[in-house]
Amino acid sequence: MYGAITGGTTMPRHVLDQIDRQILAELQGNGRMTNVELARRVGISAPPCLRRVRALEETGYIDGYHAHVNARALGFEVQVFAMVSLQRQAEADLAAFEDRARSWPLVRECHMLNGEIDFILKCVAPDLSTFQSFLTGELTAAENVASVKTSLVIRAAKDVPGVPFEVMEERLKQPA
Repeated sequence: MYGAITGGTTMPRHVLDQIDRQILAELQGNGRMTNVELARRVGISAPPCLRRVRALEETGYIDGYHAHVNARALGFEVQVFAMVSLQRQAEADLAAFEDRARSWPLVRECHMLNGEIDFILKCVAPDLSTFQSFLTGELTAAENVASVKTSLVIRAAKDVPGVPFEVMEERLKQPA
């Protein structure tokens, strides 16, 4: 067992073995597969596979299961990255901005950065005027926001959620 930081708290976790990593990689690729199919793919029987999946969920390695929806097909034509600088960076100010960002439906991701920019937000909107209204009426008007720079996404060359398990496996093969 060892501790891992998740959401600002330390959670006890078990060390992942090869089968756990295979389970995570398979579920990351297709979270809807049946337990029987998952067990077949990782080479174990269904009952221990289900126990392992539940343990991975309980220890926080699996946060949840989501459908990857097509934003454009649903009418969300505009995707924008907004780089936000705050006037003050005390922890209370940073936490207050994060809370505010969580409340904005157009903001799909919010990441605190190191450097000149304090936060980068990934935003989606059905059209440019909706995003512009959010930008001027909510984001730039928010308390403690010093500046916002935006970049409109023209196209995405890659959009892969999760982690590259193949990199982890290669690192584990290398001698210590």
